[in-house]
Amino acid sequence: MSRHRKFPAFSATLLLGSALALPATFPAQSATAATSTLAVHCVATAPANAPLAKKMAAQITAKLQGRGTAIGLNLYDLQTGVTCWYQSNKRFYAASVIKATILGALMRRAQEQHRQLTATETRNAWLMITQSSNNAATALWKDVGNTWMQHFLNLAGMRETQLDYAWGLTKITAHDELLLLGLLSGPNNVLNKASRVYAQYLMAHVIASQRWGVPAGTPTNVIVHVKNGWLPYPGRDWEINSIGSFTTASRAYLIVMLTYGNPSMAYGIATIEGAAEVIHALLNPGEHAMLPPSRPNPTWGNPDEPIPHR
Repeated sequence: MSRHRKFPAFSATLLLGSALALPATFPAQSATAATSTLAVHCVATAPANAPLAKKMAAQITAKLQGRGTAIGLNLYDLQTGVTCWYQSNKRFYAASVIKATILGALMRRAQEQHRQLTATETRNAWLMITQSSNNAATALWKDVGNTWMQHFLNLAGMRETQLDYAWGLTKITAHDELLLLGLLSGPNNVLNKASRVYAQYLMAHVIASQRWGVPAGTPTNVIVHVKNGWLPYPGRDWEINSIGSFTTASRAYLIVMLTYGNPSMAYGIATIEGAAEVIHALLNPGEHAMLPPSRPNPTWGNPDEPIPHR
């Protein structure tokens, strides 16, 4: 059964002064949908964009069909009003994608305490997001604490996210991650402008070796804000997750892709990037200068964090 959730208001980029809104409600696919019957669904708010939504659904489905992994997908484009989803309520281990939520909770706490981030918090936030530092993430995870983390999730409406004792084992959904991207990007009652600008700045400065995933195929004139996670847990199958917002002075769109059951890190990245290239191409017709798929990096194959032991 499909569920409906409200989204926060969202504006295109740090460059935009006017607010743009996500759909008031969003049809999310059931978490019980089987991968064997993979079918991405897309809708458009305006009838004129219905053909684009239909084309996106068909082409993304074709790219993901036969990959043999669990996939959760959500995307929303403010310019066309096209929304796409597949198993958006299915839970995945977060791995380092949770670091974007830790950042959100950190900034919300500082707001409620009517203060700026401390020098230590600022340093750890930079390392946690731009380099995916586990030590920095663990320090902030312990400092913010479960109570503030859950408080942020409650304010954000991220009801499907389940915190764990180990931050990387927190369970997330594509639905909630799209909510998070909206909060980190545009006007809302949870994070103020200074916090949003700071979050986008950090996510736009992720080091080159970690800018794989949903950025693949992005036009070179679009600003990429990304956070990824990669973890071979449980067992040997890889959890490969990628979330990002993509902005210019006049438009913005959000993409979330979560995957599990990948035989290797490279396989999971290829799964995400195949769909991402289709999405960017269809949302940016006529653009020819696109970011190419990622080249294998020497760091690929190394877990993003030590595999937690229960």
